[in-house]
Amino acid sequence: MDSVNNGFGSARMTGSMEGATGGTLPPGLTEEEAEELRVELTKVEDEIQTLRQVLAAKERHAGDIKRQLGISPLNEIKQNISKGWQDVQSSNAYKKTQETLSQAGQVTSAALSSMGAAISERIGTMRSSPSFRSFEDRVGGLRK
Repeated sequence: MDSVNNGFGSARMTGSMEGATGGTLPPGLTEEEAEELRVELTKVEDEIQTLRQVLAAKERHAGDIKRQLGISPLNEIKQNISKGWQDVQSSNAYKKTQETLSQAGQVTSAALSSMGAAISERIGTMRSSPSFRSFEDRVGGLRK
């Protein structure tokens, strides 16, 4: 006996029937207990099959309702992404990361500004040096 059908569809027996016919049983298990477990297993497998069928029917029904409402799979994906992004933005980890990056940006901006000011000052100092003026005079003489 490989399968049992009791109105819910067939379910395969996952265990061997050797115990029921006098074969080797697991230690501490009588033939009667093994048979009870096989019957229970068959019932559970049938229930699982029934639940799968019910779930498939509910999923089809949900799909029909979504089509009637004009909810396409693409719209559903967009909504899921939008909801996920909102969840991320409201999370503490995101807020802390955003604050840290903002502070890092401010520090970087201040450092670059300071460096730019120092470079400008250094160029101004170089322009007023005698060697730069001499170089500028020579280059300017070539243009004329």
